[in-house]
Amino acid sequence: MDEKVRHILGLSGGKDSAALAVFMRDKVPEMEYVFCDTQKELPETYEYLDRLQAFLGKPIVHLNADRGFDHYLELYGGYLPSSRMRWCTRKLKIKPFEDYVGNDIVYSYIGIRADENRDGYISSKPNIKPFYPFKEAGMREADIYQTLDDAGLGLPKYYEWRSRSGCYFCFFQRKAEWAGLKEHHPELFEEAKRYEKFDQEKGVRYTWSQTESLEELESPGRLEEIKLRHEKALAGKQLEQKGSKLFQIFSETLDEEDDSEPCLVCSL
Repeated sequence: MDEKVRHILGLSGGKDSAALAVFMRDKVPEMEYVFCDTQKELPETYEYLDRLQAFLGKPIVHLNADRGFDHYLELYGGYLPSSRMRWCTRKLKIKPFEDYVGNDIVYSYIGIRADENRDGYISSKPNIKPFYPFKEAGMREADIYQTLDDAGLGLPKYYEWRSRSGCYFCFFQRKAEWAGLKEHHPELFEEAKRYEKFDQEKGVRYTWSQTESLEELESPGRLEEIKLRHEKALAGKQLEQKGSKLFQIFSETLDEEDDSEPCLVCSL
């Protein structure tokens, strides 16, 4: 008897994985759609996943870690996740996905485009085989927008002020995105602030950004500086790239302001 093969598409709440789900819906009817839910996501992410689920006509399974973010924060001695120690990715994204897969043979569908020079998250488990339908089909960023527009989904609303999916306190956020969080979700900005700690005796700062705390960032003069610099850069980019989509210009402007590498699991 042939061994059963499962087909799984992991959603991040972002545009590329959503477009891949639309693209693959009728090609692989037995596809399983999953979302690793940290329970620290933006409201816009959950709203978009609900709309995507209605389009797909089958459930998006929410995968939760055995313990939440706060448990692991305590386990890691209060050290907030950072680009050098991404324990949040390992514990809240990768582990729940691999636990869900188990030992089954799985084709994992990944929304990396033909115009991207990266592979995304690839499991070390030999039973998980990665597939890149967009690369095989030669689909680029413009095709992603078209796919989502044709499906009547468009982009998640957070793209109006943020360039990626992920937790509301993601340490990969640019300064302008932190400013956007404060403007659009002040209660979540305050929640993110509460995670920051200052050990006066040891002289240690536990902050989301290595360069400044959220309290420092939201000071009136500093916040205005961040907004003005971003608006100026955005205006210049719009003149440079007439005819491009606003989100693409917005995203590229943020990339130039901060070229740090995003989480490969969260940003598809």
